[in-house]
Amino acid sequence: MTAVKIQIHEKIHHDAEIPTIENFSLTLNAGEFVCLVGQSGCGKTTLLNSIAGLDKNYSGEIQIGNQTQKSQIGYVFQQPCLLPWRTVRENIELVFANKNEILKVQIDFLLEFMNLTAYANAYPKQLSEGMKRRVSIIRAFAINPDLLLMDEPFVSLDTPMAREVRELLTQLWQKRPHTVLFVTHDLREAIALADRLIFLTARPMRVLEQVNVAIERNQRNAEFVEQFKRQLLEKHPQLQPLL
Repeated sequence: MTAVKIQIHEKIHHDAEIPTIENFSLTLNAGEFVCLVGQSGCGKTTLLNSIAGLDKNYSGEIQIGNQTQKSQIGYVFQQPCLLPWRTVRENIELVFANKNEILKVQIDFLLEFMNLTAYANAYPKQLSEGMKRRVSIIRAFAINPDLLLMDEPFVSLDTPMAREVRELLTQLWQKRPHTVLFVTHDLREAIALADRLIFLTARPMRVLEQVNVAIERNQRNAEFVEQFKRQLLEKHPQLQPLL
């Protein structure tokens, strides 16, 4: 498991009048599950793309581990991004340069854990939206990443399906822990998942507040979530626009 240090002095798009991200600083402890909570359009996806190396047009520094070797980053996008002409297994295998028996065993384990063994040779058009999300999660976990980035992976699912996939994600992460940075605008989802909540300002995006969720995940029921929200507002009234 890997610690991560993020320091972005400024990220500005070429056609923007103000920076998307400014004076942003965040450290993730090794094995920590951190949720970024912010309004739509505040720059959360831009931040993840910068961390993943997909967007390098910013001033600052991002350090993943000790940087003595290339870091492995798993990325679960807002959309599953599955190639329609490849099977479930083939879509997962895309992230590997070489295929071997150890890899097959690893993918078989993840497919079974996510209840997708029967669909290993199915094509994306044969899957429900929830299944596609699970495939994208498997693909990110399969490389055993130093850092796992998740960009609102359940945003288009209905509430029961989102809850089911979220619970599977939690079980998988507890079995195979990684350092995770998870983006959402859904506070209930964040409370259910995170060790720590990071609340963000609107553009330019900065860290507004940080809050730990110090309770076992299996105790985070609806009653706890509502109580947690009330306590947040009492202690941090500036978070009202985000809740």
